[in-house]
Amino acid sequence: MNLYVFPVAPNPTKVRLYLAEKAAGGAKIQLAEVMVDLREGEQKRPEHLSRNPFGKLPVLELDDGTHLIESLAIIEYLEECHPDPPMIGSDAMDRARVREVERIAELGVLFPVAHIVHATNSPLGLAPIPEMAAYFRGVLPRALGVLDRLLAPGRPFVAGDRPTIADCTLQAAFQFARFGKVEIDPSFENLARWDRDYRARPVAKAVLSL
Repeated sequence: MNLYVFPVAPNPTKVRLYLAEKAAGGAKIQLAEVMVDLREGEQKRPEHLSRNPFGKLPVLELDDGTHLIESLAIIEYLEECHPDPPMIGSDAMDRARVREVERIAELGVLFPVAHIVHATNSPLGLAPIPEMAAYFRGVLPRALGVLDRLLAPGRPFVAGDRPTIADCTLQAAFQFARFGKVEIDPSFENLARWDRDYRARPVAKAVLSL
């Protein structure tokens, strides 16, 4: 299998963190990472559009030549194939809670951060839209507050005592915020502690560049 990615881009980072967490837990997922340079517009070239007609990343190319083009679908497919260590919970309620928190991180943090970055100083060269940036800056604190409360008191990971896909999504969002100079309000002290501790782990150091 091949995984098409670009460093720092949040959705590829989410999947790469997931793979690193699985490997650290002993899972042996055989795939190769292939760079698609977003800065050079490689995502718009015919060879990539044949993999993903939306021209986005990541893309998982399966051994039969077919593709999965959504980050969460890629993660869930790999989790089904390699269930240990579990990154989406170990029973029905655990899985529901992990998915719930991951969706809060995705829709409430990663989505606004990405819009702020692309509406202010887009690495893809998109035109600034100050009104959009202002709107999402106003939206962002709500989800940050929810996640900050979940992490109190001293909870090591976003969904509990072990890393899950929720941590992967949230850290992908935080790295993109650092890249785009989007401030995460330091008054969310539990999130600040989680961010510091997560980034200090060898798994994170192997994937994150910021």
